[in-house]
Amino acid sequence: MMKVTVIGAGNGGLTAAYVLAKNGNEVCIYDSPKFPAQVNAVEEKGGITALSEDNGMKMLFPGVEKIALATTDIEKAMGFSDTFMMVCPSFAQEIMFSAMLPYVKDGMKIFIIPGNYGGLVLNKMLQNSDKRGTDITFIDTISLPWATRAVDAGTISIMGVKEFMPLSIFPKAKQTEDMIKFVREIFPIPVEILENPVVAALENINFGGHPLFTILNMGLLENFEGGYNFYRDCCSPSIAKVEDALDRERLTVGESLHLHLRTELEAMNALYASDCSSIYEFNRGSSAHGKIKNAPANSKNRYITEDIPYLFVPFCELAKICGVQVPAAEALITLANLYNDVDYRKTGRTLEKIGFNHWTKQEILEFLQV
Repeated sequence: MMKVTVIGAGNGGLTAAYVLAKNGNEVCIYDSPKFPAQVNAVEEKGGITALSEDNGMKMLFPGVEKIALATTDIEKAMGFSDTFMMVCPSFAQEIMFSAMLPYVKDGMKIFIIPGNYGGLVLNKMLQNSDKRGTDITFIDTISLPWATRAVDAGTISIMGVKEFMPLSIFPKAKQTEDMIKFVREIFPIPVEILENPVVAALENINFGGHPLFTILNMGLLENFEGGYNFYRDCCSPSIAKVEDALDRERLTVGESLHLHLRTELEAMNALYASDCSSIYEFNRGSSAHGKIKNAPANSKNRYITEDIPYLFVPFCELAKICGVQVPAAEALITLANLYNDVDYRKTGRTLEKIGFNHWTKQEILEFLQV
């Protein structure tokens, strides 16, 4: 049994806490005092419930699991364990880490689920704080392990789970046999070790579909309040062609950075044990994602407000450094800006915020090897 603190009590955080407890670990779940509802519900019930059925569909891993500590007190959460799984939207990563910083100490491990360059950003925050030099390992996953949702306070439905989770360990010097063994033991599903956090971000499987499907289907999604199955109904042959173009742009940038990336189709087939011949076929037939109607209802959904600023903005800036044209990715940023009256190129996760301000491609690659 290990002790783990989950930072964040949304869909993913509740599911992480539930599955970690189900696997025999002693778990603390924390969320900000500004958002106490889920933590309070878990504390009152003594645990988290996973449904066996939702909307007439069978769910995975049903049951009730005890949670050792549910709290909005960050000092208590930090004192519970030296292993943390931060499961929150990308915009909240820096907010959560700011609360954690006064209590960090040598030897702590922080999983960031999903990473979206989060390990690099939090490392920059650490080095710019009075905790500079504290020995912390940042572990970025490419996405959530589960297709899941919170259906009530302290209650979840787990619709699907990936076969394995690609993740990075940073700084590179921390990628030791002992650390890899620890990661394999504590993470809820099998893992694949990636080269660095940039690879983890570029391998995020939400890159191709989430913003694209949402932006190109916005009229129907708004007018019918998201009453569709997102993956099946929002992917068409023409939209899949744009998705393929986005994937070619991503692979070209990766090649320029000397990074080995899977194609989106290869990743989807591997992560979900499928054998589809096209990304269109995968989206239309995915059993993991086809159980409920869960499409976004408007442009404020995280598929735009998170994926555009935290995946697409840094991607396009990396592309510029590499001298690679990425018109499909740039077009989606422009449309998202117009939808939400926001300049995501300024407010998003820029290379300056990551710590790569004015760096050359070679300087970035050298930094990631330290």
